[in-house]
Amino acid sequence: MEQVYLLTGRPGTGKTSLIKQVVAAMGAKAGGFYTEEIRTGGVRKGFRLITLDGAEAILAHINIRSPHRVSRYGVDVDSLERVGVSALNRAARECPLVIIDEIGKMELFSASFKEAVLSLISSDKPVLATIMSSPHPWADAIKQRPGVRLVEVTRAKYQRVLEELSSWLEASLKSNWRS
Repeated sequence: MEQVYLLTGRPGTGKTSLIKQVVAAMGAKAGGFYTEEIRTGGVRKGFRLITLDGAEAILAHINIRSPHRVSRYGVDVDSLERVGVSALNRAARECPLVIIDEIGKMELFSASFKEAVLSLISSDKPVLATIMSSPHPWADAIKQRPGVRLVEVTRAKYQRVLEELSSWLEASLKSNWRS
């Protein structure tokens, strides 16, 4: 059985929603982070990173001046490393499941993030992550590693993916599920 479960797919198909459902079902047994849009008046202005233990940081925003940019968003690599990478490292030590939402263009500006991801997926710790669907050499190499299951999420397949994901979690976390 694969120890790394990667969700991929177009924006808006429910990848982060699946992550949130899994985390809610597990309670405090997972660590890591997820991302969500920052919207003002219905217009996306950026992205926020939220750790599963409640810390938050602005990952990217139209008002951030940064040499690291994705589309119109400046990426705050320092915030990603201070809050997001720290959450991943803490989860690696303390939690039976690590959540990474997401392995995408913004996060890949950080060498520390890439190092943490490689360390996690090379360990025997179960990892549930979302990963960019567009081609990128580093992300594509992660998708092809042994022990990685890559699942495309679409609106039509959402419920089936949720069921498969729940089965994977139950099998992957047997010994830690109720501890």
